[in-house]
Amino acid sequence: MIIINISGLLLIALIVWWFWLHKPEAVTSDGAQITIKVADGIYEPAQISLAAGVQTTLGFFRTDESPCSAVVVFPDLDISEDLPVGTLKEVLLPELEAGEYPFTCQMQMYRGNLVVRNR
Repeated sequence: MIIINISGLLLIALIVWWFWLHKPEAVTSDGAQITIKVADGIYEPAQISLAAGVQTTLGFFRTDESPCSAVVVFPDLDISEDLPVGTLKEVLLPELEAGEYPFTCQMQMYRGNLVVRNR
């Protein structure tokens, strides 16, 4: 009985860490294209750091055939792009001001974040 309770508590702690506390390391780019893998319910990398005032191209490579992964949405930038399976889809981002810009799938299950910093 004790082993079951401890296992349950460990599982709850893992779930809390994964969904609320885990912050993946940010990939940094100063204008070069970044390729983002779309698979297994996540964007990889999901945290991207960019310089302000620089146009950037994000390449999305989707291997997940889930309908949820079919579209990437940047709500603050009014950008929505279809992501074909097995093909690199380039998304050109305009010059952005410093701040944070989330991106998601159309159902907001896949989540990523652009952090735009001053140079």
